Amino acid sequence: MDRFDAMQAFARVVEAGSFTRAADTLNMSKTTVTQLVQQLEARLRVKLLNRTTRKLSVTADGAAYYERVVRLLADMDDAETSLSSASALPRGHLRVDVPSPLARMILVPALPAFYARYPDIQLDMGVSDRTVDVIGDNVDCVVRGGELTDRSLMARRVGDLQLGVYAAPRYLELAGTPLHPRELEDTHHRIVGFLWSRSGKTFPYAMRLGEERIEVQGRYVLSVDDGNAYLAAGLAGLGILWLPDYMAKPHLAGGELVRLFDGWQLDSMPLYVAFPPNRHVSAKLRVFIDWVAELMAQHAPVGARRQLRP
Repeated sequence: MDRFDAMQAFARVVEAGSFTRAADTLNMSKTTVTQLVQQLEARLRVKLLNRTTRKLSVTADGAAYYERVVRLLADMDDAETSLSSASALPRGHLRVDVPSPLARMILVPALPAFYARYPDIQLDMGVSDRTVDVIGDNVDCVVRGGELTDRSLMARRVGDLQLGVYAAPRYLELAGTPLHPRELEDTHHRIVGFLWSRSGKTFPYAMRLGEERIEVQGRYVLSVDDGNAYLAAGLAGLGILWLPDYMAKPHLAGGELVRLFDGWQLDSMPLYVAFPPNRHVSAKLRVFIDWVAELMAQHAPVGARRQLRP
């Protein structure tokens, strides 16, 4: 039995909650992972996991052992990355998940500069607006907008997305230009709906002007669950959009979008990098988080007020 492989397999089973999912993330067969954990238990003479046909749980001894294994594996990773001068820079494999518009418009275009600084980091970047199971999917970190609902995750706030209401000129030519947000509830106006992955539903947007505060739901003929598709629908004239300024800015400059309701404010959307609380923040993960924070300081700094001009 390779003790390192066995400890790694055990840690992944605990994090994934099943042998099958652990095997998938380790690129091993379920049989191999099961055998490694069984051999580890035999060597330690301790039962680490309770298994039934329907449920897997960690024993008290297994939970204590897991905490030490995670630290040990992290220390071994750090030791390997510091062995030679070629490893002076962070290196290794990172699995991250980011929103699709943020990837397309900010992160991916900036990656050449990232790789110029950290050429030995390999990124597997999941690009979607779905909610990822950070632990179960063995993801090192996720970048997500909105308040975090999973309080078990560690997180760093890296930006505040300023939001505005926008429409394509072709939409306004057909439906007219609304002067007050309540007009979006009228039957002749349409929004593009956004389906939030946590609930599969659209939500009203809160807007305020001085002491007046309202929530606007709007009516839609199309609702999507992807930010790039959402923007494309608005540009096609299918309805009114609520957008982060970084998404709207290039299309404002090109005349493809018009900002509505001057003076009305929306609460900013916090942007976080979140990662598992028991996941060692390695050098490669740390520099990736710092890099995202540096980028967002240029596009949507924490605590900044909107500065976009129509």
